[in-house]
Amino acid sequence: MTTPTDYLIDRRRLRRKLGWWRLAALGALGVAGLVAVVRLGGADSANKLTPHIARLELQGMILGDDDTIDLIKKIGVSGQAKALLLEIESPGGTTTGSERLYDELRRVAEKKPVVAVVGTVAASGAYIAALAADTIVARGNSLVGSIGVLFQYPNVSKLLNNWGVEVETVKSSPLKAAPSGFEPTSPAAREAVASLVADSYAWFKGLVRQRRNLDDAELAKVSDGRIFTARQGVPLKLVDLIGGQREAIDWLVANKGVAKDLPVREWKKKSSLERLGLIESAAGIARFAGLASIAEFLEKTIVLERTSELDGLLAIWQHSAAN
Repeated sequence: MTTPTDYLIDRRRLRRKLGWWRLAALGALGVAGLVAVVRLGGADSANKLTPHIARLELQGMILGDDDTIDLIKKIGVSGQAKALLLEIESPGGTTTGSERLYDELRRVAEKKPVVAVVGTVAASGAYIAALAADTIVARGNSLVGSIGVLFQYPNVSKLLNNWGVEVETVKSSPLKAAPSGFEPTSPAAREAVASLVADSYAWFKGLVRQRRNLDDAELAKVSDGRIFTARQGVPLKLVDLIGGQREAIDWLVANKGVAKDLPVREWKKKSSLERLGLIESAAGIARFAGLASIAEFLEKTIVLERTSELDGLLAIWQHSAAN
């Protein structure tokens, strides 16, 4: 039988263990909180309190999202960011998103030098972003150009006919909601869409003409929608220098008076749940636990978030797997 003394000793031991675990839990919570601050809030902000070259990555589909625009604005008003190094790795995106990005980058360029560095590709809408820079640097095999505008829509009217399905439509005028994938495209609808494409294409070519200082003949050589390597792009005036970040910084020092050996600081967007990968992780855990319906819902949420802003005209380079 346990004596009162033994009972009291066991109680004290249990309290010590509980106290230790509480401290450990608090410590883990503190570490998690610190990591969250670093990931979400940009705990490297202290690095941006001294003179530096701001480095901003522009990757994937260009949508002109608020987070990217806000970050560009912050770089523009930062007294310590002496120049902007824009690293581009993108096939393009929406024409409106590209226009918004271009306009904001030009506002920054009015205050401090901006240089674009192309990775593998800066095509179409991504090349529009590069046009906002004071100079464009790219590797010899980087791809640039694809100057053009695209409007695509599926037409499933023949498929519906084969299945005996007819979509009834009541609309106020023939061109309302046209073109539609449920019926053959009328000549009037095709002409209306073509006028939209032509207008945006003229705007795109105007930017290229102005920013790259091209005459009519030079513009005609580069504006048929094709892609060029940077080596081809230099004599065509689409690219200024062959190289990467080092050559871009050398250009800033030599031509824009940026101090030599100025550190390069990376500016990042605040991470959303999707960017942190938490949604992907949750989907993986749900699938592992046998909750297939929840996993499928989370995966569809990710897809919708990434594609929901792709409506409208596109300035994007598309290539087949064979390419």
